Amino acid sequence: MVAFTVLMHLAGLALLIALMRMHGERFAHRVTMINQGVVIIGAAFGLFALHTAEIWAYAVLYRVVGAMASFEEALYFSTVTYATIGYGDLTLARPWRVLGAIEGANGVILLGWSTAFFVSVVNRMRALEQVWTMSAPGARRPVPSGRPDHEEEY
Repeated sequence: MVAFTVLMHLAGLALLIALMRMHGERFAHRVTMINQGVVIIGAAFGLFALHTAEIWAYAVLYRVVGAMASFEEALYFSTVTYATIGYGDLTLARPWRVLGAIEGANGVILLGWSTAFFVSVVNRMRALEQVWTMSAPGARRPVPSGRPDHEEEY
């Protein structure tokens, strides 16, 4: 299941990157804060959908192996375990406890991966905004100071 969710996550991030590239190419001539916002919101909702699918995959596993009595319980348990909230109001039977712990570790890793991805998206937007600002007509260009330890002056 860990391998499945990691591969699912990789495929989901690749899809999000492809969608963001398509959006960027389509609107490259009209760079606005709205377009940047669409990319950031799209990335956030895409990551949320990706984690939802991974949580549901674990819930299906819990139900298939009989670790939970109902799918609603399995989904609830999977959600609080994946997100490492761990309320403790539902627990797995002894043979499945390790699976719950593995899901928690898997969730932490995948959530961290998503956080790194999201931060890189936001940083990329900021870097592109600086490039667009510098390439605008009449923009002030940096004047090289000749000193490698100093930022360029305007």
